Amino acid sequence: MGRQLTLLVVAVQFLTRLPTPRLKNFDPDWVSRAARYFPLAGEMIGTIGAAVFFAASAVWPPLVAALLAVTAGVLVTGGFHEDGLADTADGLGGGQDPTRRLEIMKDSRVGTFGVLALVLTLGLKIAALADLNPVTGALALLAAHGLARGVSVLVMWRMPYVGDAQGGKWKPSPTGLGWGEVATATLLAIWPLVLLPTAPAALGLAIGGGLALAVALLARRLIGGQTGDVLGAVEQVFELGFLLGVAALA
Repeated sequence: MGRQLTLLVVAVQFLTRLPTPRLKNFDPDWVSRAARYFPLAGEMIGTIGAAVFFAASAVWPPLVAALLAVTAGVLVTGGFHEDGLADTADGLGGGQDPTRRLEIMKDSRVGTFGVLALVLTLGLKIAALADLNPVTGALALLAAHGLARGVSVLVMWRMPYVGDAQGGKWKPSPTGLGWGEVATATLLAIWPLVLLPTAPAALGLAIGGGLALAVALLARRLIGGQTGDVLGAVEQVFELGFLLGVAALA
C-alpha cells in the first residue's frame, strides 16, 4: 500500500502542479510505474475544472464558465499537455525528416503550427463545454480528463519511445508497461462514463479515440513512435473529441 501511494504521488507530481509530499530517494523508473495512476491524476484535474464550471455557471454566462473551467485545468497542469500539443504540431508539421522533426519538437519556441493547434483546440473545447448544462458539463470534464490520460497510457504501452530520454521530462523504463499497469489505468479511466448518458458518452469516446489514434499513427509514420510531446498531444485531442461528442448529443 505504501508503494502504491508513492506511485500515486509521483503521478500527481508529474502531471500537475498540485502540492504533494516530498519523496525521498526518487527513482526515475517510478514515473513509468506511476502511469497506472495517470487517469486518477487526470480525474483530480477534471474535478477541479468541473467544480469551477459548475460554480461559475451560477454566476456567469456559459461561455465565461467554460473559459474559466478550461483555464483552471491549464493552471493546475502548468500547461503541461498544451505544451506537448504545440511542440508536436510544430514538429510534425514543419520538419522534413524524423531527425529534424524531433529537433523542432525539442525547441522551446512555438511556431505557427503550434499556435494554431493551441488556439483551435482550446477554442473548440471551450465552445463545446459552453453548450452543455452545468451538471453534464462538469461530469464531461471529469470523464474527459481521466480518459485522456488513460489513452495516453495506451499509446505509451503500444508505441516505441523515440525521444531524448536523457534530456526529456520523462525517462521511460526499459521494461515498459505491464498488462497489470495498463489494466489498472484503463479501469481508473473508464469509471466516470457511468455518470454520463450512454449515447453522448459513446460518441465522445468514438470521436476522442479517433482523434487520438490519428495523432498517434501520424507520429509513428513521421518520427517512428511517441515522445512525451506526442503523449501530450494525444491527451489534448482526446479531450477535445470527447467534449465535442458529448456536446453533440447531450
